[in-house]
Amino acid sequence: MERKNLIYIFADQWRAQAIGAAGEDPVSTPNMDAFAAQSMACTNAVSTYPLCSPHRAALLTGKYPQSCGMWTNCKTGLDDVVMLRPQEVTITDVLWKAGYDTAYIGKWHLDGSEENFYPHPLSGAENWDAYTPPGERRHHIRFWISYGAMDSHMSPHYWKNTPDMVRPNQWSPEYETDMALEYLKNRPQEVPFCLFLSWNPPHPPYDQVPEKYLDLYRDKALPDRSNVPEEWRHDAVFQQKKREYFAAVTGLDEQFGRLMAYLAESGLEKDTLVVLSADHGDCMGSHGRYGKNIWYEESIRIPLYFRGPGIAPGKTDVLFASQDHMPTVLELLGVPVPDTVEGQDLHSFILDSQKENREGKAGEPEDTFLCMMPGMPELVAPYRKLGLNPRAFGWRGIRTKSHTYIIDRGCTPGQEAKRLLYDNENDPYQMQPREIREGDPEAAHWDGIIKDYLRSLKDPFFME
Repeated sequence: MERKNLIYIFADQWRAQAIGAAGEDPVSTPNMDAFAAQSMACTNAVSTYPLCSPHRAALLTGKYPQSCGMWTNCKTGLDDVVMLRPQEVTITDVLWKAGYDTAYIGKWHLDGSEENFYPHPLSGAENWDAYTPPGERRHHIRFWISYGAMDSHMSPHYWKNTPDMVRPNQWSPEYETDMALEYLKNRPQEVPFCLFLSWNPPHPPYDQVPEKYLDLYRDKALPDRSNVPEEWRHDAVFQQKKREYFAAVTGLDEQFGRLMAYLAESGLEKDTLVVLSADHGDCMGSHGRYGKNIWYEESIRIPLYFRGPGIAPGKTDVLFASQDHMPTVLELLGVPVPDTVEGQDLHSFILDSQKENREGKAGEPEDTFLCMMPGMPELVAPYRKLGLNPRAFGWRGIRTKSHTYIIDRGCTPGQEAKRLLYDNENDPYQMQPREIREGDPEAAHWDGIIKDYLRSLKDPFFME
């Protein structure tokens, strides 16, 4: 086979700390740990905009979320319809053109929610969900078993090539892994393939996880991270959610092991690039929060492991952001990167294990951009009423290897902006940020970096 295959597996709301190989959270992931030991691990991988749709758009297009028009999740209740435009060039478009067979299984969350267009969609899609019909909005993906956005892990639904729902009576990652194995066994044999597998857990609802995985954590001591508030440590509801979150990750590990076993048994392992990652993390108690959409490490940092031909096991601390996945993967496959891409090709860092912790080498990014905009309808409405653009608010930030700098304008009109600087080397749990005044020399330095990004992205966020 002249070209390598690609299997890209990513989970929703799975933080970088929640894998045994990271040595942080008390979670059991033996199959992923074994894979990590054979892979190049990216220890500074972050989600540019730690929310489902924005990261996914950046992942597939190699562009910043703002450049894709993905300023929030694809949802209902907004004045504009947020969706991945058919005109965008995605990695599946590129690989199809290069002769690959293409497949996507699981959560998509990149199409306009159907209730934006039809009060009662024929597909049965409700709220933020959507059936994406065959055609340009599938971006040359041939094998399709997917849905827009729904959080029914124990009773999921999918669409294939018609508006008729498929309702398997299975935990969603198990069914999706079954379908991935079916695809691998029955795919066209004469061409290379590209398979994206998108699991929804450990995304909430946390309690929708099979009992066999939850049983593993019922009597297991689960120490809290240092930045979990004292009152949370004694809160039974939080402690249960934490068990459920880790149980879901352990369940994903079993499904991942099934896939890796098949690759080894079938001989595909030697010809296939496998990427294991997530779209963003989950605070899970840190700083007194659940969820994402915040600049803390538990929210922005994601697992990212590459294994395949020519990749030696190791670690790299290169800054790796959402928009960098597409160009890096294409280069690793030997497929030309389109000129629409805005992210950086970091494939040389994946191929060279000696580049860990080195500084100042050509091609290494010194910083990466972070962002969030208020996107829920109830947050957007007050801005619209005042004639303000909600995309000009929220927060923007810079992440370097050692620091995180944030300008937070908040999600309420009139809220005063705060500038926060975190020293992640000396304060890894980000418990002692320094507030910096606008106009201080230090603020001017960081603001200048952010403004360069804002200008290039035509981002309306401003500090004047």
